[in-house]
Amino acid sequence: MEAQEVKKEELVPIFIMGKRYEVPASFTIQKAMEYAGYQLIRGCGCRGGICGACGTVYRFPGSYKIEVGLACQTVVQPDMYLTQIPFFPATKSVYDIEKIKPAIETLVKHYPELLRCLQCNTCTKSCPMDIEVMDYIAAGMRGDIARLAELSFDCVMCGLCTSRCPAEICQYNIAILGRRLYGKYIVPRAEHLASMVKDVEKGKYEQMLRQLMDTDEETLKNLYTAREIEPEQADEDWTPKDKTFL
Repeated sequence: MEAQEVKKEELVPIFIMGKRYEVPASFTIQKAMEYAGYQLIRGCGCRGGICGACGTVYRFPGSYKIEVGLACQTVVQPDMYLTQIPFFPATKSVYDIEKIKPAIETLVKHYPELLRCLQCNTCTKSCPMDIEVMDYIAAGMRGDIARLAELSFDCVMCGLCTSRCPAEICQYNIAILGRRLYGKYIVPRAEHLASMVKDVEKGKYEQMLRQLMDTDEETLKNLYTAREIEPEQADEDWTPKDKTFL
């Protein structure tokens, strides 16, 4: 009897699609749904908070507030009413990156709703990655493509910001356009990389790669631990005696 009571205390009630279930209190929403018998075929993605496929909306009894989160990250809470939105419909402009320029005119042409931003910060509060969404939208409104790309770098395109936006802006699609423009036109080109690509295309390393493919595992491990490491990439506590741990 006591064992049953302890087990019951470890469970919390949640509501999935309006139906009540009791699930372990330590489970994420995703694990709780599977525990309740749901088979997740879509919207389960990476299960590590990276792909953004498991956007979830939930509420608590008596609360006017709409809560959002990723199902693979958010831990269940008692009396949580939830539903998943693994894909949130949003406008997606089609463009040729070779024919557009890194300017505010480009952003506004493809996403004119950008200028409707109310600066309410609802998008930032909805972001499971703690990105300053409102700030990168403001950067876009100023035509600051570099800042837009920098602030939106960690976006997983889950759509939760868009689902809450009163101005109906598709923040994450604006962000990816900004990052593409930044990568194509603004970020400095690495000359050594271009040179290396040419060498690869000419087959300079073909024989070396063939030799590596035919090398035994132990030799590969030794080559890996003895490899050269650029000073700025090495750990500041690294010393030659630590090579065996690399």
